[in-house]
Amino acid sequence: MSTSKPKPSRLKVQAHRDRLRAQGLRPIQIWVPDVRSASFKAEAHRQSLAVAKSTQEYDDQAFIDSVSMLNEE
Repeated sequence: MSTSKPKPSRLKVQAHRDRLRAQGLRPIQIWVPDVRSASFKAEAHRQSLAVAKSTQEYDDQAFIDSVSMLNEE
């Protein structure tokens, strides 16, 4: 039976990060909009209505469709 104490979490995390860095990786942090928030939903809805009411609606949608299609060849 081992009498040594288990490593604290911060040391385990640091060792894990050190291994990842040794593999050539680096940590980054990315902040993205919270799509669950009411303000995001309201803004998305506002923008979709603006596009739908636009005189270029059909051209805009055709562009979106053209870049969204999968190449099935």
